[in-house]
Amino acid sequence: MKLLVAVVLLCFKNIYAYNYTVKYIDVPVDHFSFTTNATFKLKYLINDSFWIDDGPIFFYTGNEGIIENFAENTGFMFDKAPMFNALLVFAEHRYYGESLPFGNLSFSTPAHLGYLTANQALADYVYLINYLQTEHSRSAYLNKVPVVAFGGSYGGMLASWLRMKYPASVIGAIASSAPIWQFQGLTPCENFNRIVTDVYKTALEEDCSDPLQKSWKIIRNLTSTDAGKSWLSTEWKLCTPLKTAADVNTLVNWFSEILINIVMVNYPYPTSFLAPLPANPVRSFCNKLTGVEVTDDKTLLTSIGAALQIYTNYTETTTCNNINQTAAALGEAAWDFQACTEMIMPMCSDDNDMFENYAWDFNDYATNCNKKWNVRQTLAELPVLEFGGKDIGAASNIVFSNGLLDPWSSGGVLSNVSSTVSAVIIPEGAHHLDLRGENPADPKSVTEAREFHVSNIRAWISEFYNSRDTNYFKKSVLYEKIKYTHASV
Repeated sequence: MKLLVAVVLLCFKNIYAYNYTVKYIDVPVDHFSFTTNATFKLKYLINDSFWIDDGPIFFYTGNEGIIENFAENTGFMFDKAPMFNALLVFAEHRYYGESLPFGNLSFSTPAHLGYLTANQALADYVYLINYLQTEHSRSAYLNKVPVVAFGGSYGGMLASWLRMKYPASVIGAIASSAPIWQFQGLTPCENFNRIVTDVYKTALEEDCSDPLQKSWKIIRNLTSTDAGKSWLSTEWKLCTPLKTAADVNTLVNWFSEILINIVMVNYPYPTSFLAPLPANPVRSFCNKLTGVEVTDDKTLLTSIGAALQIYTNYTETTTCNNINQTAAALGEAAWDFQACTEMIMPMCSDDNDMFENYAWDFNDYATNCNKKWNVRQTLAELPVLEFGGKDIGAASNIVFSNGLLDPWSSGGVLSNVSSTVSAVIIPEGAHHLDLRGENPADPKSVTEAREFHVSNIRAWISEFYNSRDTNYFKKSVLYEKIKYTHASV
């Protein structure tokens, strides 16, 4: 009964706390040249219900999707805002959601798409932060309020890079599940798929990865005939029947991405971040797959099709499966472009994981990208050169957190870089679980990670105010909430 009451109170709290106002700001289309004065409207969400007495700004660096989806799945910021009197801001990434530099023509030509880069997005955030600091300073003692950056996944990469490149704009960054080292020459391409496989292996006593590993060859053999394509199209309830070898490749990629997505959002309670899912969705998937006697190849694929509905039709409202989409809330087209230009993250598979074997070949990858987007990347190491790769010892005030159930931890920072660039490991954590709101089902390791985040945020903010006007800070409401000694951090 107590647990039920706690859940009800938590839900009520979140309904109240996740309110925000939608706003827009005109930002330059190109921050780095003097050839155009064009601007576009960048969307951001703001909540000032906790903000008093020159409190800090908690700034979420939006990633590859509509910003509302990330705001509503980053409850940690809402939970901690009252503690710090913080103003909450969630900025949308250009070319996602409504933040389209050229409106409906934004994806029409390479010339229009060429402004879709992490650097342009970071400059958008600096531009918005400067505006917010100008508009939200109530004291004559301070010419600006401090800003703490938050982000998960690609957003976590951006949060850390924002602190690295623009330390005058943000005093620190909480970068959760940020695979800043998932690039060529930094991380072996096979590591990602091996983590996914390990999660399926250990979800139940029976190895759930084994039937999945066997399925790829069966799918290829079955779909080599028109009759087999027709059967699988019906059995897996595809919206568009398989007709060609290219269709089969699309199906295989869709199937693979869903298996990965289920692991990424393998949270200990029901969520709807990438899709409506039950608690511990990997376990639910494996229960459907391993609980059926498999007598032949078609029986195996039938069992997998039923298990896939954990992801594709948990609400029992989906009539068919669109194999061209795996997460409706994410901007998959824009991310595909970024993955072809600057966010090239090598992946490969071999007999040591459960996926269909494939090698990493940069030249083939670049050729396919050229066919899709009419762009050719000649340097896979571009982000390494741009953001420093593993040479980030000069950075400061960044916390990198990673869940060991998250395959993106393969490219994450898993050990302390310096006294001010820290790594937090969450053994039971999936993709940026620590940035989600508090939940009674949270494992102890994620609760401890959040406490570590709070201690660092407290230190950064106190240092900021003390360095400007100690006497003013000690008179503020915020001081009584977060006063501390440096030795306690």
